[in-house]
Amino acid sequence: MILKFLKSQGSLVNIAYLVIAVLLWLQSLMVPLGYTFFEGEGKDLLYSPIYSVTQQLPLLQVALSLAIVLFVSFLIQQINISFSLIKVRTKLPALVFILLVGGLTPMHTLHPLYLAAILLMLSIYSIFSVFNNPEPVTHFFNAGLFLSIGSLFYFNLLALLPALFIAVSVLRREPLFRDYFALFIGFLLPWLFAFSYLFFTDRIVEAITIFGDNILTPVSHFSKNYLLLGYAGIIALLTIIGSFKMLQLYDSSKVSTRKYFQVLFILFVFSMFSFALVPATSQEFLIILFIPVSFLIANLLSSITSTFWSELLFSLLLLASAFMQVARYFDFVKV
Repeated sequence: MILKFLKSQGSLVNIAYLVIAVLLWLQSLMVPLGYTFFEGEGKDLLYSPIYSVTQQLPLLQVALSLAIVLFVSFLIQQINISFSLIKVRTKLPALVFILLVGGLTPMHTLHPLYLAAILLMLSIYSIFSVFNNPEPVTHFFNAGLFLSIGSLFYFNLLALLPALFIAVSVLRREPLFRDYFALFIGFLLPWLFAFSYLFFTDRIVEAITIFGDNILTPVSHFSKNYLLLGYAGIIALLTIIGSFKMLQLYDSSKVSTRKYFQVLFILFVFSMFSFALVPATSQEFLIILFIPVSFLIANLLSSITSTFWSELLFSLLLLASAFMQVARYFDFVKV
């Protein structure tokens, strides 16, 4: 069985994950394309110099997107190992993330959100580290710092800041003012440096215009894109099933596991708010949503006792991701 092999341990599994990722990106590597940005989307403070170097090198952009997805999947796996989110030892969260992003074929090229996703993963790791930690202040500071730096790559990552403040009360039995303060200061510092730089280079007005474009520019890659809507629908179905399974296992789970999944749920909710309410967010923000969803679907596939149903649900995800490659080959998916 495919799933039985892929959720096992061993170096062969790592090689299999790499091969799957390369196959999903193969068409983009053969016919590389850059991302079509709206005005201001590629001009965020930390991403702008990277874009200026790579904009004429589409193959490099595609290769970097693949490398970053693999690195984010590695970070997802490290979080799973460090905090034991899934009862059984498995690398499935990493694979699920690769498959989810792999099916999002228009995102098989460099985008500022990929770099922001790395910083978000470091922020999640930091915020998880405060649970039952007698000295959590440094971790709170780091969580805010990493999220802030990520928002300098992709401005709309700011939407997740309230989720971190709520996470403080979830992970700390008796949260203190200094916990919130450390988180806020960590978040504030990169933006203070950023505005200082913008002030001394006389770019404040330009930056504010870019921030406005990143919020208010209406973008929708889903309009009449029925294949992308169908793909999102399959992921939504697996997410709903995974949520019910998590609720079923909730009482038997460790307290720490419950807390971590609560935080992931809060991040998911605020990601959905941004996706629904901010006009400029569209298909790229699905990658942020895929981070908590990867843990949820991996937990579902690992905890189902029926081999038939686990293989069926995994096959549904695998086939959906593969079908999106075929659809792009025949130019059915809007880029």
